[in-house]
Amino acid sequence: MHPTIISLSRDAAHNFSKPPVDQLTLLAGLGIEGDAHAGRTVQHRYDKWKNPAAPNLRQVHLMHAELFDELAEKGFAVAPGQLGENITTRGLDLLGLSRGTRLRLGGEALIEITGLRSPCIQINGLADGLMAATLDKAPDGSLIRKSGVMAVVVTSGDVWVGDTITLASVPMEFEALGVV
Repeated sequence: MHPTIISLSRDAAHNFSKPPVDQLTLLAGLGIEGDAHAGRTVQHRYDKWKNPAAPNLRQVHLMHAELFDELAEKGFAVAPGQLGENITTRGLDLLGLSRGTRLRLGGEALIEITGLRSPCIQINGLADGLMAATLDKAPDGSLIRKSGVMAVVVTSGDVWVGDTITLASVPMEFEALGVV
C-alpha cells in the first residue's frame, strides 16, 4: 500500500477540532489557505503570546490514521480532524521521519517536516484520558508523543483526499523529531 491521504481538514477559527474538506490549497511559506494557523510567523495562540515574531514551523499538522486505530483499541472513538490535524495519512510512519524530510503530497505540493506536535490538555475535551492515550514511555523512560508531526509548505499546490504521499528527500543525517 502506498502512503495515502485519507482525510483533510481546516478551520479559519482557532477551534480545537477542524471540519473535514475534500481539498486543501497549500501555499509556500504560509501554510493552508483558509486555516487559522497559516502565516509566515507563528499563529498558535500560546506560541504567539510568547514570541509573535517567531517563524511558523507549524503551518501544516499531519496525523497518522494508525493512531486512531490504536486509540480505538483503548476505547476512544476519534475521527479525522478531531485532534486538530489538517492532513490524516495512512501507511506512513510519520513519527519515524527525520526533521527536514520532504514529502510530496499529490502531484504538486511539497512540505518539510519540522517536528512533533505536543498534545495539550484540550484533547481531554473530546474524552477524559485521551491525552494520556496519545502519550507513551520509551524503554529509557523518555516521553513518546504520538499526536502527529508539524511541517512547513515548501512548494504550493492543491491536495485532495486519496492523493498519494511520496518521499521527496531525506536529510544526509537523521535528526530525531523534537517538539515545535
